Amino acid sequence: MNIRVAVADDHGLVRSGFRVLIDSEPDLEVVGEVADGASAVALARQARPDVMLMDIRMPGMDGVEATRQITCGEPDKNAPRVLILTTFDLDEYVYATMRAGASGLLLKDTPPADLLDAIRVVAAGEALLAPSVTRTLIREFARQPRVRSPGPGPLDLLTEREQEVLALVAQGLSNTEMAEQLTVSLATIKTHVSRLLRKLRARDRAQLVVVAYESGFVTPA
Repeated sequence: MNIRVAVADDHGLVRSGFRVLIDSEPDLEVVGEVADGASAVALARQARPDVMLMDIRMPGMDGVEATRQITCGEPDKNAPRVLILTTFDLDEYVYATMRAGASGLLLKDTPPADLLDAIRVVAAGEALLAPSVTRTLIREFARQPRVRSPGPGPLDLLTEREQEVLALVAQGLSNTEMAEQLTVSLATIKTHVSRLLRKLRARDRAQLVVVAYESGFVTPA
């Protein structure tokens, strides 16, 4: 079954370029394109794409607010996953977009092959958080004036190993890197991550990072 992709960008040429690129792949298809955030929300609810490519700056509702409304902050596995695309510096937007529920963020000058791979990664339920993006996200958490202290809640339900895995996810490590560091199999790591997603009601790894820092479970160095 093809991965269904929708595109939200206020530049028609950009949308057309994405459509041609995506439709050239046998496992991907564009199911709609729009030019503003409000239309992106409507398209997401109507077409139910697997992945929404979302620009940041659009007329009216911006990409951050559109992402928030599409994801609704809930771990709904059927909700479209949002992949933010921007021409602007990551530092200005990475915290806001991840907090709003985005599953990843890329610059628009990303090579075409990497963009196509990113769509597949996000559609599979993974977060697109390269180490550089994660470091930026951590810096943004460090700047926040209030970080909640850990208290009774879902974090208390985590096993010691799950807590270790959550801390490594928050550092931006991949499954392979975590398996090597903890000296366990890749399958074991995937099981722990799946349990973390369920217990913490997170949509993907990006949201696990948000939960880890906002709860105070992990603190920026």
